[in-house]
Amino acid sequence: MSLSLAGLTAIAAIVAMLLSGRVSPLVAFVLVPIVAAIVTGFGIDDIAMFYEQGFARVIPVAVMFVFAILFFGILQDAGLFEPVIRKVLSVSKGNVVSITVATALVASIAHLDGSGATTFLLTIPALLPTYQRLRMSPYLLLLLVGLGTSIMNMLPWAGPLARIGSVLGMSPSELWRPLIPLQIFALVLLLALAVVLGLRENRRIKRLPSLDADATLNDTATANIQETFKTQPAADKVPGWKMAFNALLLFAVVVALTMDTLPPALIFMIGVALALPVNIPQMDGQMQSIKRHAPNALVMATIIIAAGTFLGILNGSNMLSELSADIVAILPAAVVPYMHILIGIFGVPFDLILSTDAYFFAFLPIVIEVVGNAGVPAVSTAYAMVIGNIIGTFVSPLAPAVWLALQLAGLEMGKHIRYSFGIMWVFSLVLLLFGYLIGVITL
Repeated sequence: MSLSLAGLTAIAAIVAMLLSGRVSPLVAFVLVPIVAAIVTGFGIDDIAMFYEQGFARVIPVAVMFVFAILFFGILQDAGLFEPVIRKVLSVSKGNVVSITVATALVASIAHLDGSGATTFLLTIPALLPTYQRLRMSPYLLLLLVGLGTSIMNMLPWAGPLARIGSVLGMSPSELWRPLIPLQIFALVLLLALAVVLGLRENRRIKRLPSLDADATLNDTATANIQETFKTQPAADKVPGWKMAFNALLLFAVVVALTMDTLPPALIFMIGVALALPVNIPQMDGQMQSIKRHAPNALVMATIIIAAGTFLGILNGSNMLSELSADIVAILPAAVVPYMHILIGIFGVPFDLILSTDAYFFAFLPIVIEVVGNAGVPAVSTAYAMVIGNIIGTFVSPLAPAVWLALQLAGLEMGKHIRYSFGIMWVFSLVLLLFGYLIGVITL
């Protein structure tokens, strides 16, 4: 079997296995490339060498991801983000536009830990009763939370940049720094969109029959917020000096990541080592905290390490380079230099048919090789694909966190897609254009 055909078959098999939902990404990323290597005539020693090359490329990212999840989990348990969320919610009650803006802000703050499931658990129960009381559309709630979460998903300890870092052999924080202006622009754009959507929603509500006057809106909204945080009283009991220490520690970690003073994994290791004894004095409690957050950290780390096997074999065996050469030979010459832009433009629709792992681990390497033959830098290709795709993450039926959000809000996937898809796609295209204008994406 030719290397090109073997590479194409391996990638297609992995995508099919991931879409089927019958096997974990670990199984697909490990077994399929090994079989492909054996079929094409490579021996055990070759496969071991390819694995070691791929492992060396992804292990820094995997380690960073583990300690980043632990770090933000500890700070979240300490109630660092609760006062901010409470304040934002409390000042927004009673006004539709204020509530939509608050929704965007709360979602962005809640996703600082990079976990979509945690974000939905924090935001939807807190805001849904107020949306229901005002007769605001709960699908608007999901749209705004999804947009805020997607924007913050560009952080280096979130999944997408960790995957790209594994593919490119780069530090996620190194990839993140050029994206900071775009991320700031995206947050401003989100707040503006929240105002526009809030005004539209207010007009829709005014066309409905009048609300009952048996309870004031402000009292109801306040009760909803208080009820949400009854089960999370940590922030009320944490001394002020601890809250200040945690806030300064978070600020120091983010600054260190932007300055590239130390490897990101070491920065988060130091952050965890400082946060644990300050917030949890007893050793047993510290170990319990690690155990509580370890599952979330290890799931993504194992996928990244397994993907290292896939990337190592496809690169080391030259399957990827041969496949890309054949694709270039088939495509019109005029299309090749712009392929990454075209993929970015259709990034949100791709989210409906490709899982995140398939998009970044199977699809991205091919596009990098193809446009690389036309002189396009690999990092520019990666930026085009992630900016074009990342906004659609939380409208995709292939994202498990979306199903959690739908369950929490009692909504349907089909209606969520119809309500949010068009707005998310246009939002993505605006970010893609902005990325080109500031030079993050090049032709």
